[in-house]
Amino acid sequence: MLLGLLTASGCNQDTEKYPNIVYILADDMGYGDVSCLNPDAKISTPNLDQLAREGITFTDAHSGSAVCTPTRYGILTGRYCWRSPLKSSVLWPWDGPLIEPDRLTIGGFLKQHGYTTACIGKWHLGWEWPTLDGSGMNEEIPKGKWDPAIRDRLAGNVDFSAEIKNGPVTRGFDYYFGDDVPNFPPYCFIENNRTIGLPSMTKPDSMFGNPGPMVEGWNLEEVMPALTRKAVEYIKAGAGEGLFKRDRDKPFFLYFPLTAPHTPIAPTADFQGRSGAGAYGDFVQEVDWTVGQVMKALEEAGMAGNTLLIFTSDNGSPGRDGTDMGGPINSVRKFGHNPSYVFRGIKADIWEGGHHVPFFARWPGKIIPGSQSDEIICHTDLLATCAAMLGRPLPNDAGEDSYNILPALQGEPYDKPIREATVHHSIDGSFSIRQGKWKLEICAGSGGWSDPGNSMAKDMGLPEIQLYDLSMDLREERNLYVQYPEVVEELSSLLQKYMDEGRSVPLPDTAYAYLE
Repeated sequence: MLLGLLTASGCNQDTEKYPNIVYILADDMGYGDVSCLNPDAKISTPNLDQLAREGITFTDAHSGSAVCTPTRYGILTGRYCWRSPLKSSVLWPWDGPLIEPDRLTIGGFLKQHGYTTACIGKWHLGWEWPTLDGSGMNEEIPKGKWDPAIRDRLAGNVDFSAEIKNGPVTRGFDYYFGDDVPNFPPYCFIENNRTIGLPSMTKPDSMFGNPGPMVEGWNLEEVMPALTRKAVEYIKAGAGEGLFKRDRDKPFFLYFPLTAPHTPIAPTADFQGRSGAGAYGDFVQEVDWTVGQVMKALEEAGMAGNTLLIFTSDNGSPGRDGTDMGGPINSVRKFGHNPSYVFRGIKADIWEGGHHVPFFARWPGKIIPGSQSDEIICHTDLLATCAAMLGRPLPNDAGEDSYNILPALQGEPYDKPIREATVHHSIDGSFSIRQGKWKLEICAGSGGWSDPGNSMAKDMGLPEIQLYDLSMDLREERNLYVQYPEVVEELSSLLQKYMDEGRSVPLPDTAYAYLE
């Protein structure tokens, strides 16, 4: 019935029926950080708990990667980032744009069908930075390679008085406001394609973050409140107000990638000391406040009833306690709080703690309040889901790893799992493939920051293949690769097929077989 309504003829008639879409992406927030998901949490998240009561909770949701940049690429393109030039790690300061100029993004797709679009928050997908000498920025080292000496030198050649090219407003968004990456230079806000103010100072060594240029008066604690205010302003904006380019007669898509609780762990005074998990827990509670502000703005603007509101995280948490705005990995556990819940591993790892994330969605009248789904979903599914919601097809060269999860969102019957399989990826480029209860990991260790890492695991004589039955072993403690060689072979072949064919979603005239 919904699709019938959405495919009514006439663009204006269609857009009147399309919902607004708000996608809130926390940064480094674990499954166990949400109080309604973790009975042992030392953090209170009343607004997320309310969102869960008013919508659906997905208990088996996954980011496309265990780290920042690749997940964001996958959300916006519906394509696994390991298909791009970035095969491991993340983008670093002054890296160029990662999303290909001709690639269809979720923002671009929704614009084609009558939406106004905005990105407010952390971009972390690269820019074409203007230079003082007219040379191309960062032609010395490839994207994702960390070389602090070269990157520090590049900062001195950026022309901040000029337009920054190939950022969000060229990748499907009408409007952008954010600080790119909170612990990377330049330390300033960027609006559309220009910095707000000139970063003419050098960040003091006493301030958290990588070295580089900064605007005078930059305050790390004010980043999250500023982003929250801007998102609320956007939701409530009148027609054509300011730089928003909002058209009140059109639906809007707001992609709202937060900077918290990623380092710098910088909760404002209003939140300091409010959790039972140190500064990190306080920062998570500030994230929850931001979610509440968005929910309140939608209600006050009279839009809540026709808005699909999604909250999730870009990967698992490293579990830093917030000491000096950072802290060692897993240090927050001294408070008795585990951001990874019962899962093995943390951010960056191939294990569940790296990519198994909270996911809530609310859409009044379409999503059953208080519902729950154990369907396996991935962040790359946003593009295909929105296409189905609008009743519009995707071209075959877009959303190659994006499945339509609308049936699961709306509690509709379906006869087999939505995804044939899901590919996971760690910070060092290690692969895993999940189908049903089986999870195959093509590495000896964590593939990330937890011990043992891959090199350590090999030195320990651990096998270079891991196979887990997650229905019996959610903590990934019993490697079954010897007992089930046929499962290893089938999943290895399927992963290779996905790599060779450049897509994991079957084309319209094909179907997939499912491994029981």
